[in-house]
Amino acid sequence: MIVVPLKEGENIEKALKKFKRKFEKTGIVKELRNRQAFSKPSVTKRKQVMKAIYVQQLQRSEE
Repeated sequence: MIVVPLKEGENIEKALKKFKRKFEKTGIVKELRNRQAFSKPSVTKRKQVMKAIYVQQLQRSEE
């Protein structure tokens, strides 16, 4: 359960932003989307490899 402590007089929008950030970090939405449809292990592995290649290319271009 996500708990967002509020300070006295803190704005509701600010507290909502904190909650959304914490919720995103837990990865619940991402997990739900992954579980909606089954993907074969080979497809999952291929996506991971493609993502790793993409990240490496980005890092090389920064240098």
